[in-house]
Amino acid sequence: MTRRAFASSAAAACCLPLTAAARLNLGIGTYSYHSLSMDEMIVQLKKLGIRQIEMSHGQFMLFSKPTPEIFRSAKEKFDNAGIECVSYYTATIQDAGGLDNAVRGAALLGSRNITGDATGDMLRQIDERCAKEGLTFGIHNHYFTEKFAYESPEDVLRGLAGRSNAMGATLDVGHIASCGFDTVDAVRKLAPYLKMVHLKDVEAAGGEVNVLLGKGIARIPEVMDELKKVDYGGLVAIEYEHEGPVEEDIRLEVEYARRLL
Repeated sequence: MTRRAFASSAAAACCLPLTAAARLNLGIGTYSYHSLSMDEMIVQLKKLGIRQIEMSHGQFMLFSKPTPEIFRSAKEKFDNAGIECVSYYTATIQDAGGLDNAVRGAALLGSRNITGDATGDMLRQIDERCAKEGLTFGIHNHYFTEKFAYESPEDVLRGLAGRSNAMGATLDVGHIASCGFDTVDAVRKLAPYLKMVHLKDVEAAGGEVNVLLGKGIARIPEVMDELKKVDYGGLVAIEYEHEGPVEEDIRLEVEYARRLL
């Protein structure tokens, strides 16, 4: 089951540049390890030398109603392992209570960015709250079999129109390719607004079958080159949405991506 399928079953300034992007900053979106426990995942992250992540395990998403204790426990484990959670993936923020919980979760994890989606007046509320709290928010594009609010770069740009610098984009290049759009063009169009990048490859448009980086249609080498051209300084988080053992596949993905840094 993909993260999007998991989420839909329940309901449906930048991640400030860390360096001057002479070399891209590689991390992992933790949904990649959704079948592992936190402790097992941390073992894998340490083996790979990954020091920055986006928290996107299902039990931390808003629809799972995570408690403060689960965030505190994760933060302690990450601190002990020398891993920084720079962004928190919430899935859809539907109301003010969800926004409160998203901001609280980010604070407990020590994250500077929140990734998710929202529509209508919730975008205004998210903008105002994140600006007040010194956070950023990245609108996440997705592929769905049914119509979704944010499929193309233009959809995301419309959502950002008139917003403050606290608002931006978390560009998932795999979902962009799944929706039939060009990934390099998406980087160019969203470059001024990028808070996070999810690095993912897919087999074909019109589906979300993940394949190893460089084996699908997402033009991963060209995406990485374009991110360097636009001087992107935030996290490039590998995401691999696959069931079953993923440890070796993710090792290969990290190895591949590092050659492109």
